[in-house]
Order: sequence, then structure tokens, then C-alpha cells
Amino acid sequence: MALKATIHKVELAVSDMDRGYYATHALTLARHPSETSERLMVRLLAFALYADEMLEFGRGLSADDEATLWKKDLTGNIEHWIDVGLPDERLLRKASGRARHVTLVTYGGRGAGIWWNANQAALERLENLAIIDLPIEATEAMAELVDRTMTINATIQDGHVFIGDAARTVSIEPAVVKRRADSRN
Repeated sequence: MALKATIHKVELAVSDMDRGYYATHALTLARHPSETSERLMVRLLAFALYADEMLEFGRGLSADDEATLWKKDLTGNIEHWIDVGLPDERLLRKASGRARHVTLVTYGGRGAGIWWNANQAALERLENLAIIDLPIEATEAMAELVDRTMTINATIQDGHVFIGDAARTVSIEPAVVKRRADSRN
């Protein structure tokens, strides 16, 4: 018998002073049986960082041809493809060809650095790709926020993120690993 996804209901309030974006999103996240609490929260943080009314979750772990998150225009063209983790470099090349902008949010500490060293030469050529890395201490602390129903606040200012619930807040300073050729990230 196959294991089913766990559903998490999230009310995410985003105050992004860097982009002038302020909104509350009612989200439903399906957590794949193989997904960790840490990855679930990294997905949620990625949503907060790039929040938009048109941003939506893809099937992620269930489908290699879909982003973790993506923003499509009204014609169905992919404006922004967002992935989390340490994907195969070929998947990022494919995404780069399908989307106007591609962002990868890596995490995992030393493993992310090893992944970047192995893939840097190929990925540097992708002009529409941006990569940010999250400190392992922060992603592990975010994992402690996971619950079936969550009310999460995310404040972003000067590239620094504060994310938390009513009892705890995690401070995160994403490191820019690679910038897109056409923007700040």
C-alpha cells in the first residue's frame, strides 16, 4: 500500500520590504512521504521570498518536469521556475530553456557546497539562473516550526529574512551563490 501525502494548511503573511510586497496567502502544502520537515519549510520560505499572486506549488518530488514553485503568465508560459534542494544539473538546464527566470534555493550545509563545486562550470553558462544557499542552522531551526496547521510570518528586509510563528522566529541570511545576468536575483 502506497503512503499518502500529509496535508499542511498554512497562513503565510509576507512583508517583503525589499520588493514592496505585502500579502497574506492561504496555502495548502502536500508533503510527500519522503519529504523532510526541513525541505517542507524550505519550500515555504521559497514561496515567501518570491511571493506573488500568480506563484503556485508544482508537483515537485512527484514530477521531474515540474518546478517546486512556478509563476506562469496568463498564456501559460513559465515566468519564474523555482526549485529547492540539489537537483541534477540537466534538470536546471531544461528549466532554463523553458522559463524566463530560474531560481534554485539550496540547503544542507557542506553538501550544497560540494554540489556547487561539481556543477559550477555547467551552471555558470545559464544566464537566467540564480542560486541562493540557506545556512543549515536556519533550515534545521525552521523544521521545528512544522505543524499540520501553521500561521507563519515572513519579513524580508535588505536580503535578510525573519520567519516564524507566534512563539519562535528564525533569522536567515541567504547567501547568493550565482546571480542572474539580468537582475539582482
